[in-house]
Amino acid sequence: MGQQTVPGPGGRAPGRGAGVRGRRTEAQARLGRAVSAPASPPEVGGVVLVLPPGEPVSARGPSTVAYASMLPLARTLARAGAAEGLLVHMVRYRSRGWNGADAQLSADAGWAATEVVRRYGDVPVCLAGHGMGGRAALRAAGHPAVSSVLAMAPWLPDETAGVEPEPVTQLAGRQVLIVHGTNDERSDPELSLRLAERARKANRHTCRFEVHSDGHALRQHHGEVLALAKDFVLGALLSRTYSRPVADALAAPPPLGLRMPLAAGFGRSLRP
Repeated sequence: MGQQTVPGPGGRAPGRGAGVRGRRTEAQARLGRAVSAPASPPEVGGVVLVLPPGEPVSARGPSTVAYASMLPLARTLARAGAAEGLLVHMVRYRSRGWNGADAQLSADAGWAATEVVRRYGDVPVCLAGHGMGGRAALRAAGHPAVSSVLAMAPWLPDETAGVEPEPVTQLAGRQVLIVHGTNDERSDPELSLRLAERARKANRHTCRFEVHSDGHALRQHHGEVLALAKDFVLGALLSRTYSRPVADALAAPPPLGLRMPLAAGFGRSLRP
C-alpha cells in the first residue's frame, strides 16, 4: 500500500480511487474574486480577507448562507477603500468545521494570507471574520502578512470547562478590534472579554466594542457595526485617522478600552 497523502489548506490530495474519472477529490480552500473591484484598480494598498461563520465540528462543505451573510461587510469595505487600492476577498473554506485540533478554518485563513502575498506581493492584510470566522481571524493573526484583525462576535471555547484557552501571543504587533453583542446567546460575550484582557497584556493595540442589546448576528445595529468596521479597517490598512471612539478605545486602559459601548448612530457624524 502506498503512503497516504494528507491535503493541506490550499492543496489537493487524492482520495480513495483517485485517478478514476468521475471520482471526487478533497476540497481545497480558495479565494473568491475580489469584491466590487474597479475595472482599472490602482496599485494594491491592502487586502481584507473576509472569513464567514462556521461550525465547531463539521465535514460538510462551506455554507452559502454564511458566505452571503458576510457580503454586506465585504462590499462596504471594498467601496470605501477602492480609491486607495483596497481589495476585499471572501475566503471559501474547505469545509465549515473548525474540527478540534485541526483548527481547519484558521489553517484556511493562513493559506489565504499566503495566497495574497503570492498574488499581490508585500501588502498589509486584515483578517475580518464573524463567529467561528472571528476565531479563525484571531488564531491566524500570526501570519507575517497580517497587520490587523477584526473579530465580530467571535466563537470561543470556554476555558472554565477544561478547554485550553485560545492563544493570544500571535496578536502581538497587530491592530485588533473585537465587536460583540451583549445579548449574544450563541457566542458568549464574556469569553471575548476574557480573551481581550489577555490579549491586551501582550498587545496594547487591542480594543473591544460592546453592542448593547444586540445578538449574535449583530442585526439590530447593523449600520453602526458596518461603520465601525469600516473606520477600523481603513485606519489599520490605509493609515487613515481613526474616529475618536476607536482612537479612544485603543488608547484607554482596560477595562474601559475593552468594554467600549458602540453608540447608536455611530458613523452618521463621521467623515464620508
